[in-house]
Order: sequence, then structure tokens, then C-alpha cells
Amino acid sequence: MRRADRLFQIVQLVRGRRLSTAAFLATRLEVSERTIYRDVAALQAQGVPIEGEAGVGYRLGRGFDLPPLMFSPVEATALVAAARLAQRWLDAGLSREVETALGKILSVLPPAARVAAESVAMFAPSFGGLTPVTQQHLQALREATQARRKVHLDYLDLADKTSQRIVRPLGCFYWGKVWTLSAWCEVRNDFRGFRVDRIRQLRLLPDQFADEPGKTLADMLRAVEAAEAAKPHCPNAPAGT
Repeated sequence: MRRADRLFQIVQLVRGRRLSTAAFLATRLEVSERTIYRDVAALQAQGVPIEGEAGVGYRLGRGFDLPPLMFSPVEATALVAAARLAQRWLDAGLSREVETALGKILSVLPPAARVAAESVAMFAPSFGGLTPVTQQHLQALREATQARRKVHLDYLDLADKTSQRIVRPLGCFYWGKVWTLSAWCEVRNDFRGFRVDRIRQLRLLPDQFADEPGKTLADMLRAVEAAEAAKPHCPNAPAGT
């Protein structure tokens, strides 16, 4: 659970009981009592009138209620701008979910915040986004990553050479107009990256995979960091070289 979600849940639990001990909150949220003490202190510092103390219990001051989502006009504007830009570069499934989520956010904002958010002059034109085929492939790869399903790729590399690969999809990365798939390639027996827009065909296989030492996303990121650290650096080189 994200910390922001946990803080929200603490307020909801405390407001629904006459007295809530740190032990009770820690058990419900599956964290330590020390974490609860820190979270309550953070909420109090933000102006949430939680009364009580450690070892006794907490309650919410009278008359307190959460404002709608607690988004400021600037925060709501940032969410709208981010959603507009993201929609053009996500797969169709996630793009629809962004639209639904954005509608829910706007529907509960105070009028002034909603007007400010909807009037932000930032847009993502309909042209220049992902092609329908790339969107389909991106969605399939995202779902395969979540389901831990192996994928068969018919791939065309930058030298226009085709190859057939069976991969374990680990994650999709956006590089500005280009998405790549990072995967463990069972043909090369190593990590490999594939541009999603150069995948000619893909097929989800029934085989599922589990994390194995040396073949996980964390292992791949560590390998990339090590390779970057090993590159020679020229501290006296002029900026921009």
C-alpha cells in the first residue's frame, strides 16, 4: 500500500471509531506501530485534527471532514495535463482507463478547481501518436508482463533483419515517441531490448514464468547501472561532448 493511501485509510479508520489504538491501526494496515506513530504525526502536521497520543489511542476532532480528494487547483491542473499527454502514448486499454479516472476526479472537484483544471492549455494532438498496431502490441505486452506469460516475437531489428524470439517480458519503457520492451530472451539467454513498433507479430504463450535469480527486472537494472558505471568518464571534457 502506498503511503498516501495508508494516510487516507488511517483517517477513515479513526473517524469511524470512538478510539483507535496504534496497535489496532497497525494490525488493520499491516504495518508496525512505529509507522503508525510517524503517519499520525505527519497527518497532524498537515492540519488533520487527530487527538490523542501513543499508548492511549486516537480520535478525530469534531466537525472534520475530508475535502473532495484534497486536490488543490494546481494539483488538479497537473493531473489533467498529465492525463491528456499520457493518453496519446498509452495502449488503448490504459487510455480508456485514464479517461474514466479523469472524469471521476473532475466530477468531485470544487467548481473553481474544476474550471482551472479543464482550462489548462496543454494538449496532445491526435496525429503523431502510437499506431493502432503498436497500441495493440503494447497492451498485449503489458498484460503479459502482469500475468507473467512468455511471449513469442516476430521481430524486425534496426538492420531490417528478422528473428524469432521467445521472451519473458519484464517491463515496457517509454523513451519519447518510442516504447521498448525489456525482456529475458530465451534464445540469446540474456537480457534484450525490443522496440515495440518493430514487432511484426507477437503471440502470448501458455507458459508462465516465475522470477529466477539473474533473470528479473531488478537484475537487468543492476546490470545496466553497472555497465554505465564502468564507462570511462572525462572530468575535464567540455560540457556537451
